[in-house]
Amino acid sequence: MHPRTRLRLRALAAALSTAFAPLWQGAKAEPAPAPDAAMAVVEIVGTTPLAALTLPRDRIPAGVQTLDAAAVEARGAATLPDALNRRLGSVFVNEIQGNPFQPDLSYRGFTASPLLGTPQGLSVYVDGVRMNQPFGDVVSWDLIPRAAIASITLMPGSNPLFGLNTLGGALAVRTKDGLHDAGTALQAQGGTFGRSEIGFEHGGHSGDAGADLHWYVAGTGFREHGWRADSPTRLGQLFAKVGRHDAATDVTLSAALASSRLTGNGLQDERLLARDYASVYTKPDETRNRAALLNLAGSRTLDAGVLLSGNLYYRRILTATLNGDLNDDALDQSVYQPNAAEQAALAAAGYTGFPVRGATAANTPFPSWRCIANVLRADEPAEKCNGLLNRTSSTQTNYGFDVQASALRHAGGMAHQFALGAAFDASRIGFRQGTQFGYLTPDHGVAPVDFFADGSEVDDDGTPVDARVDLSGRTRTWSVYALDTIRLADGLHLTLAGRYNRTTVHNRDGITPGGGSGSLDGDHRFGRLNPAAGLTWTVRRGVNLYAGYNEGSRTPTAVELGCADPANPCKLPNAMAGDPPLRQVVTRTWEAGVRGEQGGERGGVRWNAGLFRATNDDDILFVADNAAGFGYFRNFGRTRRQGIELGVDADTGPVTLSAHYTRLDATFASGETLGGAANAGADDDGNIAIHPGDRLPLVPRHLFKARAAWTITGTWSAELGVVAVSDATARGNENGAHRPDGIRYLGTGRTPGYAVFDLGSTFRATPRLSLFAQVDNLFGRLYSTAAQLGATGFTNDGKFMARPFSAQGDNAGLVHAAFLAPGAPRTFRAGLRYTFD
Repeated sequence: MHPRTRLRLRALAAALSTAFAPLWQGAKAEPAPAPDAAMAVVEIVGTTPLAALTLPRDRIPAGVQTLDAAAVEARGAATLPDALNRRLGSVFVNEIQGNPFQPDLSYRGFTASPLLGTPQGLSVYVDGVRMNQPFGDVVSWDLIPRAAIASITLMPGSNPLFGLNTLGGALAVRTKDGLHDAGTALQAQGGTFGRSEIGFEHGGHSGDAGADLHWYVAGTGFREHGWRADSPTRLGQLFAKVGRHDAATDVTLSAALASSRLTGNGLQDERLLARDYASVYTKPDETRNRAALLNLAGSRTLDAGVLLSGNLYYRRILTATLNGDLNDDALDQSVYQPNAAEQAALAAAGYTGFPVRGATAANTPFPSWRCIANVLRADEPAEKCNGLLNRTSSTQTNYGFDVQASALRHAGGMAHQFALGAAFDASRIGFRQGTQFGYLTPDHGVAPVDFFADGSEVDDDGTPVDARVDLSGRTRTWSVYALDTIRLADGLHLTLAGRYNRTTVHNRDGITPGGGSGSLDGDHRFGRLNPAAGLTWTVRRGVNLYAGYNEGSRTPTAVELGCADPANPCKLPNAMAGDPPLRQVVTRTWEAGVRGEQGGERGGVRWNAGLFRATNDDDILFVADNAAGFGYFRNFGRTRRQGIELGVDADTGPVTLSAHYTRLDATFASGETLGGAANAGADDDGNIAIHPGDRLPLVPRHLFKARAAWTITGTWSAELGVVAVSDATARGNENGAHRPDGIRYLGTGRTPGYAVFDLGSTFRATPRLSLFAQVDNLFGRLYSTAAQLGATGFTNDGKFMARPFSAQGDNAGLVHAAFLAPGAPRTFRAGLRYTFD
């Protein structure tokens, strides 16, 4: 054990021993005191992933936010990430994948993404089960049953109680049950671009000799053609829960099943997007997920007033992807006119119609014959074929448990609400990847040829063409944690907490076993104690101050450890290489603020203002290695996210208003040299220098969102909302020095700011039947949520172009463009909901 870790453990043990000594010496439990009179309304918030331990919001030293089922299910939001983006402060999305269920969701500049290679910084829990997947810590939003959500808590900061990967915050989701959500309902909706959705839910309970048996089930089916070309989505979800509840015990068993087929055609060249907003760069880009989750959860109150709680879970996820991509290695090659040997090979194979002379980029915009001929000759297909089909398949199995004891005790004239817990999480992953070559078709698809990057052939410099991956991994994490909220005086509470995590990662390579350069084999161990402390003070009725400090950490995942060798760069998700050790990321967060509420006869006002500063040490970033997009993971140094948050919610009776503003500065805090050949400010080697203070890419500086709901009559209501985001730096322009010349370098290197409005209305036709209509992007704004610089293989009119400057010599360079993630255009939806009881 590291000496620093040993000192932290001793310090935590001493603090806990002092704080809890009176409790273990026979102090008697007393009834919980009434909420502080200074607060008009008491909102109870979960403080750990398990549902058992809660505290009033005014005792949590952080700017916590919550959404109930009505806000999550609001007809204005089409998906769960959409609901979070519209209604939670400091939350924004980057639609890099181009699918409504695959956005990057960010909070304070920390991200939860379904995309491998994205630095993950948020943890997500459903009923105490961690949704971050073992392979890459990614979050698949399509696997979370939105229809069954009872509440969501957004816990800010690097709160150690929420375990690994809680660098910027944690989302804790609670699902419905038959005790609180009895009844039956059916709903259906349809909209533009072929969108249709049906769903049902049913819950109930029955009493039996002082105990309640309860049950709940919900299902959703979703499909759409998609507003972009060839972008269909299919999704099915089923959630069920049964349980037994009495005065002392509550036990539930839940199951969640999901199957999805998501097409997200990703970023598009800015020029082609201006020509056709629905166009795609290359296709297909398809992800198929199948997942099953079982979770047994329970709690029991003992005679001494101690609440025991815990859960035991099992989860299995099968994922398969198919990506049609442009082969960057063909961009500097002569791919048009077959030579004599290639023509002979084509003729011998029975091909006809190939050009015998004069094929050029001007008359052959989508070349294929040199690709086919080189496959026949087993010569250089890796350079002459301009298309790739990348396939991956993964199996992830994870299981574990969490046990916790919590109680309220009075000792030494102070009240302690404390919890002690332990958790174990284990996972097994299997990841397979292969690449097949092909050629681009006029619709930007990829026609495959009989050549695979399996090491059987070599490229023009004699290196084997091999993009295969066969990785098996096993991860184990043990955790112990403690929390004590101490009432020092009326309205004054001190919180002390800590969690120790011990993680082991074992990677095994099925292609190149034994370790060494190019092998994925590796055994890694990580351990750390993360502390937290905070203070809250209710100054007077309706005004509460808070301040806190906490630390969180993230261990490198199997995919990062498998692609961390500068000598063997990889291209995600296309390959991985050897794994020199990476250090775990550590985040230290300071936060302070004031919040309050005022009530009146016609409603009330709730407001907050806060400051935060989070610093990442040893941040893990994917560092580009060359112009083809290859690179590797490495510990970067330091990044920082800091800002100001303001929010207000007002209820005046028929009208409710809300507004949130965030000023966010997300910057590099240490220097670095990155690959950036697409940046006009790169040096002769294609590198760019990052300096402290340069902005992190894809993170806007200003966020503003507001909503106004009006109950027009007892049966008719309407809601208007806006999300406004300022400009952000593109990936590849981390130094901010990109200046396009309009010839070799195109695009501004940043995403312009935007404001998008939505309008919806609901009409209750009968007490059981309600109808709704919704318009998203009300004014039809064309906007983008992310940008990236890179080499482009197409002309302004969408034709393939290799060697764009061949007249100046064979190695005269490529055209580099800005690639944008377009937001959805104006869309319409309408539907109904019928409640039976």
